[in-house]
Amino acid sequence: MDEENIRKRKESQNGSTSNNVDSQTKDKQPAKATVLQKDVGLLSGICLIVGTMIGSGIFISPKAVLLYSGAVGPCLLIWAACGVLATMGALCYAELGTMITKSGGEYSYLSEAFGSLVAYLYSWTTVMVLKPSSLAIITLSFAEYASTPFYPGCTPPVVVTKCLAAAAIFLIVMVNCLSVKLANYVQNVFTLAKLFIILIIVVAGMVMLAQGNTENLSNAFEGSSTSVGTIGLAFYNGLWAYDGWNQLNFITEELKDPFRNLPLAIIIGIPLVSVCYVLVNVAYFTVLSPTELLLSPAVAVTFGDRVLYPLSWIVPLFVVFSTFGSANGSCFTAGRLAYVSGREGHMVKILSYISLKRYTPAPALIFNGILASIYIIPSDINTLINYFSFAQWGFYGLTALALIVMRYTRKELHRPVKVPIFMAGLMVLVSCYLVLAPIIDKPELEYLYCTIFIVSGLFLYYPFVHRKVNWARKIMRPITMHLQLLMEVVPPEKT
Repeated sequence: MDEENIRKRKESQNGSTSNNVDSQTKDKQPAKATVLQKDVGLLSGICLIVGTMIGSGIFISPKAVLLYSGAVGPCLLIWAACGVLATMGALCYAELGTMITKSGGEYSYLSEAFGSLVAYLYSWTTVMVLKPSSLAIITLSFAEYASTPFYPGCTPPVVVTKCLAAAAIFLIVMVNCLSVKLANYVQNVFTLAKLFIILIIVVAGMVMLAQGNTENLSNAFEGSSTSVGTIGLAFYNGLWAYDGWNQLNFITEELKDPFRNLPLAIIIGIPLVSVCYVLVNVAYFTVLSPTELLLSPAVAVTFGDRVLYPLSWIVPLFVVFSTFGSANGSCFTAGRLAYVSGREGHMVKILSYISLKRYTPAPALIFNGILASIYIIPSDINTLINYFSFAQWGFYGLTALALIVMRYTRKELHRPVKVPIFMAGLMVLVSCYLVLAPIIDKPELEYLYCTIFIVSGLFLYYPFVHRKVNWARKIMRPITMHLQLLMEVVPPEKT
């Protein structure tokens, strides 16, 4: 009996010892480094580009290009030419992104080529105004189309659209804070949804074309504009519809195999968007005359009412999906810019911290969401951002110039992708035109105010970034500590 008890006791001791060894082995397994993880593959990269570029513009109001080009033929040619220009610009970014494999897009490239000051002015303008206001505008568009069915025959109340936009911002920020994979999944699903509705519109247009509806496409160049200025404005509006081709460069550090997937996603994604834009416009012209298209408040909805009835309701539904997907992509990349600029000391340090459990840049995402929620309050937010838009093309031009400069100043850098230098030169010229064209065409004081805002960043740069005054650090240290404990975030590990 005693021997049996001793044997049982030994077995239990051996079992507990083996359990301890197992637990110790588990404890010794290496934990993930506290950095943003490489969770974005090729498909997610393509969906981020396509999903962010295709917003509500191609469905609602592609008429500005037609207005300035004057006829159907030049309009379609300009849409195609804008796609070529966007592809060339993105290929320049592919060279930069595979040469400097840091997240943050233009911020990282401007810093390498021109130094800290230019990069700071870019981050100051983009983090504080351009990115959050873009999210605000997209979610307001989403809210308007989501609430319209509940108010038949009238415009939804402003309070309703603004509250719905704020709810959308909250939901998108929450999704992006919870998981990078979840945010990618949402982006992929909504990108497929908008490609599905584009396919329906294109197929419906081809059917109408096969039935002989070619009146609007015959004599397509009759009445074409011959003014260089108006053709330039048509290009200006067309290129705005293609904006978003640089989105993947904001998340280079999170790309799996960026040397392969970054250029490949660009080569697949942007031509795909270009083909979609041209074919959708051809489909519109099979049903709508140029006059009808110019008078339509929402072109895709009018097209659906004429061709897809009684299933025309799917068009505004998928416009809602499209805008939500674009807002998700905008939020995803905006958080990375704030994260990188905080890491480099150009924004408060807390923005560079990462969620300990989720491995997402939660503080940067929340900060962008708060600013976007503030920007939905004013009634004239679209007007304000139109004046700031010229600055975006100024930074595009500087980034293309950075590529040219680094060909001579940073020859030692490895370039897996190397584009002909004339592409970068052409992008500099196009950007200069797009910066100067609206100001020369219609000079207004608001452009001066926007320039003053950009330059005003210097008043913060000198004491807080260049001099790093001690009293600012003393103030921020306890604030950073309490926010860190509240959000459960930590500084990123150096890799």
